[in-house]
Amino acid sequence: MATSPWPLAPPTVLGYFAALVAEDEGFALLEAAICVAQDDHPELDVQAVLAEIDGLAAKLNARLPADASALRRLQSLNHHFFIELGFAGNVNNYYDRGNSYLHQVLATRRGIPITLALLYCELASQLGLTARGVSFPGHFLIKLRLPQGEVVIDPFNGRSLSRDELDERLGPYRARQGLAGDFEVPLGLFLQAAPARDVLARLLFNLKEIAHTAEDWPRLLAVQQRLVLLLPEDAEQLRDRGLTLAELGRPAEAADDLAAYLLTRPDAGDAPALRERLAELQRGAAPRPL
Repeated sequence: MATSPWPLAPPTVLGYFAALVAEDEGFALLEAAICVAQDDHPELDVQAVLAEIDGLAAKLNARLPADASALRRLQSLNHHFFIELGFAGNVNNYYDRGNSYLHQVLATRRGIPITLALLYCELASQLGLTARGVSFPGHFLIKLRLPQGEVVIDPFNGRSLSRDELDERLGPYRARQGLAGDFEVPLGLFLQAAPARDVLARLLFNLKEIAHTAEDWPRLLAVQQRLVLLLPEDAEQLRDRGLTLAELGRPAEAADDLAAYLLTRPDAGDAPALRERLAELQRGAAPRPL
């Protein structure tokens, strides 16, 4: 079930998120993904969103006989999700950050591949199907394992994709990365199920790109706070939070993050420029009270 045992009144929004993503075992992907919207909607009732998703699954489950085959369950899910409920990609406003907020995707029935996939995979799981997200280059996909074999679905439109179609989609990426010809990487390596932490990171990276492009520093900082919690071993997220804090006129905090990054990555390509930036920030930072 989607419902979580987390108490209804977490101590802080970020503390709530941190607890959900602290360990890989029992990683609460769906709940953590819903929480991302609390940066814009702090009043969001995460448990109510989880209950709404459970309700969608329960209605579909009630239609199916207990002995329904996996193929029958998949066909019913696809019809219910893409036809009856009308979930689809938001082609008219693809880069709206609301497409990354699951409660809004539930309300509008429009989203981006990764949020549509998160909802689809949760409903599939509650129907007894094995569905996982796939971080395919350029477009998040869904992979289902059936007794008859694997099925790959595009969550943007519900299409089942053949190996030829997947190879065609992969062509431009292979060419850019020099992976064609003698260096061609098998298609199957690009269809591995994505770990939950990676899925959530991809969702946050989408929001990061939107905020950075718009130079929306407060929203970018909110995303960076989550990325630092989610990816504690990724020093670049600490660096990017520091640079965002600098844009917001918080030099002491920015200097702390950049210093920590340089301590971890002293030989990074950007280290010389960041040392100069750090010196500027330290000169501009007011002394901290003892």
